[in-house]
Amino acid sequence: MHAVRQQILEILKESGSATVAELADGLAMVPISVRHHLDILQGDNLILVDRVRRRGSVGRPQQVYMLTQQAEEHFPENFAILAAGLVRQLKEHLPPQQVEASFCSLAKEMAGELPVAELARLSTPQRMDRVAAFLSQKGYLARWEKAEASAFDPSKVVLDPLSNGFSSMENGGGAYLLHTCNCPYAKVSSEHGELCLMDQVLVSELVGQSCRRIESLAKGGTSCTYLVFDNQPVQVS
Repeated sequence: MHAVRQQILEILKESGSATVAELADGLAMVPISVRHHLDILQGDNLILVDRVRRRGSVGRPQQVYMLTQQAEEHFPENFAILAAGLVRQLKEHLPPQQVEASFCSLAKEMAGELPVAELARLSTPQRMDRVAAFLSQKGYLARWEKAEASAFDPSKVVLDPLSNGFSSMENGGGAYLLHTCNCPYAKVSSEHGELCLMDQVLVSELVGQSCRRIESLAKGGTSCTYLVFDNQPVQVS
């Protein structure tokens, strides 16, 4: 962002609101130049304008500029530091089983934002569409594709034995790969594997079966990839 426009946002953040004259004063610029930058910020939905009558003033109400909610994204946040601290506190004060249970419960709460009854009526490809869109809204940058049985060696897929799933594929059943190409909390999950477990449970809840993760961002993969079998409704909750 242009340095002057960033300065305008910072002034409005500190003061709450300001007129063109006040901004020009703070920036040591002429008002017409300030208005040019304000027009751009308003077009980007970073500021809004209101008319108010300042106490003690006469004449027409003045235009005052304020930040929009979207503008808050342009200021530093320490969510990752806070989240990492909270996870550390959990792990220091609770036994491992309770920590895992807490993250599993959180995953199920997140999955509950999608109506289970509605998802259950969808075909697997339709459900994968809904799941990928939902995860992308959550910052996971998700996509899915059809999988071929010939592309997998069951002996190399970890977490659970997959004999039933691969038998299903050989008998005409389908399988899908769900890729999440971004980890919304990578700075935290790199130190705390419980977040990877949370994602595993979240995806399993959303697809309606106990899916298997066959690639992991935390282990150097290009995505976290989950193998989902068609017509394998295994309840995980």
